[in-house]
Amino acid sequence: MKVAIERAAFLKALAPVHRVVERRNTIPILSNVLLRAGDDGMTLKATDLDLEVSNRVPAMTEQAGAATVPAHMLYDIVRKAPEGAEIVLSTGEGGTMKLMAGRARFELQMLPDSDFPDLDPGSLPISFKLGAGELRRLIERTQFAISTEETRYYLNGIYFHVSGDGEEQLRAVATDGHRLAKAEMTAPKGSAEMPGIIVPRKTIGEMQRLLEDGETEVTVELSDTKIRVTAGSIVLTSKLIDGTFPDYERVIPSGNDKEMTVAKENFKNAVDRVSTIASDRGRAVKLSLADGRLVLTVNNPDSGSATDEIDVEYSGEPLEIGFNSRYLLDIADQLTTEEARFELADPGSPTLIRDKDGGEALYVLMPMRV
Repeated sequence: MKVAIERAAFLKALAPVHRVVERRNTIPILSNVLLRAGDDGMTLKATDLDLEVSNRVPAMTEQAGAATVPAHMLYDIVRKAPEGAEIVLSTGEGGTMKLMAGRARFELQMLPDSDFPDLDPGSLPISFKLGAGELRRLIERTQFAISTEETRYYLNGIYFHVSGDGEEQLRAVATDGHRLAKAEMTAPKGSAEMPGIIVPRKTIGEMQRLLEDGETEVTVELSDTKIRVTAGSIVLTSKLIDGTFPDYERVIPSGNDKEMTVAKENFKNAVDRVSTIASDRGRAVKLSLADGRLVLTVNNPDSGSATDEIDVEYSGEPLEIGFNSRYLLDIADQLTTEEARFELADPGSPTLIRDKDGGEALYVLMPMRV
């Protein structure tokens, strides 16, 4: 193989591919990126056996061929190469790949490309297109609620499914048992028959980076076990979590009769201020609601106490309820209107939080004892 590539184009193509590779691998080939040069450019591919990302880059191919070399090392070499440099890759005898960038010369150890695993997606019967920005919004509004508890593995991702009668909605849901996030958009054409799928946390993170250009259109193909997302020249293929997502509708309260409306930024700033002294373990903040005002209180036996007060719209019975301050801030960060609406019941029941106008997302938060 012998191929020449412009440094900036090579670096841009390598970035989404090399991120898939774990820093520590017990299987040596998984530390490598597969480079396959042909007449129409070069394909780059990396995998961790659950997730695979491939990309294409324009290149001048003098001799077609394939090689695998350490992914992170290759990325660092290209990143540190002089701007505007032409990078020449060539393989020969001896199991090494020569890399030239300006006056710099490198030799990288190769592993056989025939040993590189292929994450075969098999048949992907469901296919639809949607805007990258739309899919990214679904992810951003729910990603923070993904569970990190490995024992309940079926919560370690975002649950996507189509719901609704009449105008169907593509819905994304995530929960860790303490909070739940749900966002939706009008279901794209072709998605009506999709099964409910749970996309793993790592795949979600890579999808989010893949969708940074919100103006592009992406193609989503899926089956019961795999998903493939194509955005431009980048193709992401991933296994899905094999599990059953819980019936989340049962935990969304419908009878909360106490309603508070508050300026989102004022609320965030007040929570942030009083939580400064909260313990890292508990992070509990008490909200005391009375007519037209909200008092926030934090008590930490090790460091002291803090209170703050803000004006709100509230005319119900006085109520005291506690929440994890970090969870409150995470939810507030996802709200898009200037005012937030809290629908409450009592100190022991879940609270519903959403934009004042309702919007396309809602959040459920379990209270804490304070």
